[in-house]
Amino acid sequence: MSNVETIIQSIYVVAAVLFIVGLKRMSSPTTARTGIVWAGVGMLMATAATFFYPGVENFVLIVSAILIGTVLAGYTAKKVEMTEMPEMIALYNGLGGGAAAAIAAVELFKDHHLPLSVTTLALIGGIIGSISFTGSLIAFGKLQGMIKGTFRFKGQHQINLLLLFGSIVLSGLVVAGFDSNATLVIMVFIIALVLGIAMTMPIGGGDMAVVISLYNALTGLAVGFEGYVLQNYSMIIAGTVVGAAGTLLTQLMAKAMNKTLVSVLFPFGETAQASGDAVEGEMKPIEAGDAGIMMAFAQKVIIIPGYGMAVAQAQQKVWELSQLLIDRGVDVKFAIHPVAGRMPGHMNVLLAEAGVPYELIFDEDEINQEFKSCDVALVIGANDVVNPIARTDPSSEIYGMPILDADYASNVIVVKRGQGTGFSGIENVLFFLDNTRMLYGDGQAVATDLVNSIKEL
Repeated sequence: MSNVETIIQSIYVVAAVLFIVGLKRMSSPTTARTGIVWAGVGMLMATAATFFYPGVENFVLIVSAILIGTVLAGYTAKKVEMTEMPEMIALYNGLGGGAAAAIAAVELFKDHHLPLSVTTLALIGGIIGSISFTGSLIAFGKLQGMIKGTFRFKGQHQINLLLLFGSIVLSGLVVAGFDSNATLVIMVFIIALVLGIAMTMPIGGGDMAVVISLYNALTGLAVGFEGYVLQNYSMIIAGTVVGAAGTLLTQLMAKAMNKTLVSVLFPFGETAQASGDAVEGEMKPIEAGDAGIMMAFAQKVIIIPGYGMAVAQAQQKVWELSQLLIDRGVDVKFAIHPVAGRMPGHMNVLLAEAGVPYELIFDEDEINQEFKSCDVALVIGANDVVNPIARTDPSSEIYGMPILDADYASNVIVVKRGQGTGFSGIENVLFFLDNTRMLYGDGQAVATDLVNSIKEL
């Protein structure tokens, strides 16, 4: 290895360290911004060092790709709303997996005399990256509403297993020395691309948070494998870290929904309970003025935000409401379910964006015990994560899923556009309880009405 290569590899290692430090700092809301900067500096260093690597050509193409990516990333960062972040993450996951697969394809077609280990890892990374690419695009389509419902048929999972087996067998033939036939390599990638689509189509929208985390992990692993192929330390380390972090996050998300990864990836039949299933009682409406009075004279109010709050972009008004209550001496806290919204940390980011102090935001395990001493639980835009049926009905799809115990509060006010169900399609028993009142309307408009009602007291 030349001196130049040694210096470049050293820069890659430093960049990888910055990736890891940045990722660690992203784990806390108070240090997340600086974590992004650290990781960004690492990426800049790794990219810049690559230009000086011996044998690198096509500088015009590389610079053009960087400029296009920078412009698109800058545009999306400015224009994409927080409600659309899950879609953007799914899309970016897919592009990362596609890039890894492209690297594998280039290396396999460029040199038919690669070492056995390199050929093997190139193929593994290519398969994983291809699955992540098409699977993430399908996830994007589902979240965006471009793909409606699920696509399931008898024998679907057996076909998926057959596709996986086929890609493995063909890869084995390539590794065994048949790599002179480019057709085999092409077939491996085509099968993997089809498998990504076939795996994701049967999965319902309610499980997309888990799927996005999984494909994030797969993309990281694919990048790590291709880093070995290119002997690029930064890709190896960064890909491995992302893969490991994504795997842990996937496990945590599945656990939060009381599901196994197998049950998410291989759903059988239409499992969702029909929205029209009979529930005892009736929904009882309340006016914003009465709800405002109820909260203004409460001792403790716990606010439970969900995806509906994000869609309505009501977080600013909800925080204004909270400030008014705090000024009146009310103990106000925010309760966040691990899968609230459509991606991990979605609600935390929205509340932080609105200026809610971190010390007022509590996770499910921290806050659940306080609902029994809570005067008013304000549910705004959440549904399945507060459904008591998860504790009471063993026949329900969501039975056993940890929920926020809003029903234990003395009074529950639910802000909701209408009487529909959530992602799961299951009727929420909470809405029919004697201590629950429904405040219908757009989240931001309702929050504004609540603010005005308290100001008038």
